[in-house]
Amino acid sequence: MAERSRRTVRDLRRTNRAAVLRRIYFDGPLSRQELGPLTALSSGSVSNVVTDLLGVGLLEEAGSVESDGGRPRTLLRVAPGAGSLIGVDVGETRVRVELFDLALTEIARAERPLDDAGHDVDRVVRHVLDGLADVLDRAAPDAAPPAAPPAGPLVGVGVGVPGIVDHGTPGGTVVHGQTVGWDAVPLEELLRRGLRAELPGLPPDVPLLLDNGARTMGQAEMWFGAGRGARDAVVALIGSGVGACVVADGVPYGGATSSAGEWGHTVLDLRGRRCRCGARGCLEAYVGAGAVLERWRAAGGAPRGADEESALAALLADDGGAAAAVLEETAEYLGAGIADLVNLFNPERIVLGGWAGLLLGPRLLPVVRSTAAAYALRHPAARTTIELGMLGPDAVTVGAATLPLRRFLDEGGRKEGHPREALSVVPGSVRHRA
Repeated sequence: MAERSRRTVRDLRRTNRAAVLRRIYFDGPLSRQELGPLTALSSGSVSNVVTDLLGVGLLEEAGSVESDGGRPRTLLRVAPGAGSLIGVDVGETRVRVELFDLALTEIARAERPLDDAGHDVDRVVRHVLDGLADVLDRAAPDAAPPAAPPAGPLVGVGVGVPGIVDHGTPGGTVVHGQTVGWDAVPLEELLRRGLRAELPGLPPDVPLLLDNGARTMGQAEMWFGAGRGARDAVVALIGSGVGACVVADGVPYGGATSSAGEWGHTVLDLRGRRCRCGARGCLEAYVGAGAVLERWRAAGGAPRGADEESALAALLADDGGAAAAVLEETAEYLGAGIADLVNLFNPERIVLGGWAGLLLGPRLLPVVRSTAAAYALRHPAARTTIELGMLGPDAVTVGAATLPLRRFLDEGGRKEGHPREALSVVPGSVRHRA
């Protein structure tokens, strides 16, 4: 009974810390007096939690505001330098690794291009490990100028990947990426093995969290971008591939096997263009960046540039008839695909992101909106807005960093069982040196 009581007290304390920390993180700076009604905690509980979090450096004072007839109220915020987060985007043309403080301000970044070897698993793992070591070394307290600012203790690493992410396997997260040739790739195990061999200064249980890139982007846009404030939304990622994060009542929907959101592989034409997945007529085969460029080429266009991003920019700059026709048709296909989202999920907001979506969006959005309204049922369509993402091409990386951030906030800033708040590894102390 005593042991059960101790667990209950510990769990209650963690729950209270999490409630205060999350409220200040998303709505701060806030005063102690404001936290009571917002968290439903008593003034005594708020005072105890705030004192605790200030004592370990997770909160800091952020000025004061006048109160009615009393002393000024001190405002509190989460201390940005109290920890650091790493987000990794295993994208279509590159692997991007970014180190952030707790406010998600970038401290350091590293990029590795994916060349003709494409998404060869060993190459991708190598790029991720090199990128992690690079950003951690650059933010080391003793790094030589021009180094990044020193970072706080590492809270965890999040990785956004293409394909279906299966969290239920005994050996760790497995990725099924049909369009990039990945069949049950044990990516978490491969990364952890590499971390142990090459970055032994990292604790063996450092949070390493993987999810689909569209879902990580969706979480970022819902927390900090164009989805903020919506409870039911769809955040669509358009690059070479096409995916979506479906958010129902504020929670991303994964389905039975975490594969919900493969919007790019819904079928528009039964005998249509061949998709990268092997099927015909998928939405991705019409609005994915590679497919758009192929259709332009087939119409007599001449894509220029070393990669898809520069070639798509050239298409937008072309004032010829073929380019205009391809863009008009792409907007109509995209609008029809969005109408399906409206009819299926009845979202209040649809956000278009991804590097190609942000590049094409300003030009295509009027036609996308009118086509979606024409194909969707009138009642839900009239109550759905279609907007562009606000976080730019780094949205997947930021979203990946929110994976460990979410766990950190849910745990009240504490990794249970450790005497220190968060993890004690300091950037720059992790790389193996012979």
